[in-house]
Amino acid sequence: MPTIRGRIAHVIVRIIVKHWPKNDPAATVRRARKVFGEPKLVRFKPGPDLRIEQIEEGSIRGEWITPPNLRFPDATLLYFHGGGYVSCSARTHRPITTELARRIGCRVFAPDYRLAPEHPFPAAAEDAVAAAEWLMSKGINKAQIALAGDSAGGGLTIATLVSLRDCGLPLPACAACLSPWVDLTGELSITNPTSCAMFFPADGLAFAKIYLNGASAKSVEASPLLADLKGLPPLLIQVADRELLFDDSIRLSQKAKAAGVETRLHIYPGMPHVWQILGKMVPEAGTALDEIAEFVSEKLSHSRNLYR
Repeated sequence: MPTIRGRIAHVIVRIIVKHWPKNDPAATVRRARKVFGEPKLVRFKPGPDLRIEQIEEGSIRGEWITPPNLRFPDATLLYFHGGGYVSCSARTHRPITTELARRIGCRVFAPDYRLAPEHPFPAAAEDAVAAAEWLMSKGINKAQIALAGDSAGGGLTIATLVSLRDCGLPLPACAACLSPWVDLTGELSITNPTSCAMFFPADGLAFAKIYLNGASAKSVEASPLLADLKGLPPLLIQVADRELLFDDSIRLSQKAKAAGVETRLHIYPGMPHVWQILGKMVPEAGTALDEIAEFVSEKLSHSRNLYR
């Protein structure tokens, strides 16, 4: 059962978030950027022990996060933020990226990929792959790179792995997907059409339509659940049992296992979508971040020893 704080968080998120405009893409984007953006009155403070460096190098934009104690000095976690492909940034997701940097003991690079509707599909997918290639061009050993992302960023995580594999490029050591959005078609059955604290199925379709801008949702770059997953590195998938993207995680786990991919699936009861961002406010957030850190640390250690 969820903790009391977890249950309260689910109710509060439902009250604040679950009111999306109907048939008005521009209003949907405005509201997403307002609701999911960084609050002007209460700004997240990562603490003086972390070093955050803004990066703008060609098409690569984002931020490096360096913790004080580097257990893996040669490793990098590449983190893709969520936001329905229309909102959020590296900055808004610091409650996740800074904590993972501390817990794992490695540098984190969080790219600011291009957002729709100004930059529709496949801009985000292209930027995600470019960020991975950029890291490797910096001389970072592919065995010491891990990927992670939440929601739309979870979809970008899988799409990036598939693209790297198909191009014959080195694959990272592992990947963690937090409630990944890996199917934009809207054609598959949904277990939780009403219990999600944030979205109804129609809301997901509205965000997908804005991002795709007329492109097919059946492209594996848009819906990586439709891709052949054979040969991907180990995956950790976290999802809440009541959220809209529950089925995406279940199907991704099943398909990855069927393809021979080492896959761990952890279902958290009663949490809102991407509860990991709630940090110290909700115990389950810390538990989930610890699980991701343990998984990534394990795979980075294994890869370091394997290629030593």
